[in-house]
Amino acid sequence: MRQSRAVPVNWNGWSGHTKAHMQRLVAIRSYKLKAGSGARFHNLVVNQSMPLVRAFGMDVVTFGQSMDNPDAYFLVRAYDSLEHRRSSQEAFYSSDAWRNGPRQSIIELIEADWDIVLWLTPAAVDAMRDFRVQAEG
Repeated sequence: MRQSRAVPVNWNGWSGHTKAHMQRLVAIRSYKLKAGSGARFHNLVVNQSMPLVRAFGMDVVTFGQSMDNPDAYFLVRAYDSLEHRRSSQEAFYSSDAWRNGPRQSIIELIEADWDIVLWLTPAAVDAMRDFRVQAEG
């Protein structure tokens, strides 16, 4: 089971803000994929995983391949709290739709993954959303 701790920070790394100032809990998941699997992984995410994630109501901020390494991938999701993150992920990852759907095909391509969880302003989250739109456009 993943363990993570939310740390309130701003873009300058200062950790003096409180939840009242930072309204969205953002989870950044990074993946190290098996060599040569980036394109296949992205296809599975776009066509199979993302429709499921969104059907479960998760707020996907952005996702995709790293700009400097096609076998590195990221997924950014926003939540209201650590409890919201925990319950959302528990519901999704324990679902039959995930377990009997793309799960096995996706995890076979992952060498390692890790999460960074932090509080960000809504403006910072929106800036990441805007980046996704520009990258896809």
